[in-house]
Amino acid sequence: MMKTYFKIILLFLTTVIVLTGCKTVAVLPTKTPVKNVNLESLASKIRSTYPKVNKVRSRVKATYDNGKREQQVIVQYRMESKKKLWLSATMLIPIAKLLITPNEVSFYEKFQKTYFQGNFDLINAPFNTSFGYTDIENLFLGKPFLDPSEGRWKQISNPQYYILIPQGKRTGLKPTLFFDPVTFLLKEQRFMIPGSGYNLTIKYLRHLRAEGKSLPNLIEITLFDGTQSQRLELEFTRTDLTDQLSFPFEIPQGYSKIEF
Repeated sequence: MMKTYFKIILLFLTTVIVLTGCKTVAVLPTKTPVKNVNLESLASKIRSTYPKVNKVRSRVKATYDNGKREQQVIVQYRMESKKKLWLSATMLIPIAKLLITPNEVSFYEKFQKTYFQGNFDLINAPFNTSFGYTDIENLFLGKPFLDPSEGRWKQISNPQYYILIPQGKRTGLKPTLFFDPVTFLLKEQRFMIPGSGYNLTIKYLRHLRAEGKSLPNLIEITLFDGTQSQRLELEFTRTDLTDQLSFPFEIPQGYSKIEF
């Protein structure tokens, strides 16, 4: 069961700061990053790539590897922006469903007939974090943990990516962000989870275009505890934007509630 919970938790590890207004863009696409780039202009260009979607659905091939064993499951993914995120996992037959709203996390699984309904402590308690719904949504949309247009940032010289790190006194997560100098899309974000000793890396290895918007096509999430890595790969296929979406979720009768 703990492996099942860990897979769920891995899907939702991310954080966000409220977005601020855009400025005039002065940074042009280049094959290699510009040294000492104007950070305000770069941040504005990065924000312009954030996909603005209302509803999205996709089929996801999720592969989990702890270094000893690899498991794969197919997941149907649906999201309505700022309202709900729905996942239904199948292995030939439906085996589990998850529904996340701004106020609640709910899921059930059919193997041991258990369910959970409660707040985000399910995600935050193991790591002493404070993730919320927006953080989870941003993970699936390919947005960074912290917006580079908020607060002070520093550029780290690199021949391949624009690398940004936050400056000044900040509480919570302090990610290192990697952006493509041609597309300005987020390629990687990594950070240490405060007080845990865990290092988390999320790579956006591919993107796809859906109705003119760039969305993640292949996400690799790696959690390293100092000795062992656990990896979750999410490959999105059949992605489309549609208003014709339903989010069926009902906990079956007779299931046992999981207490944390």
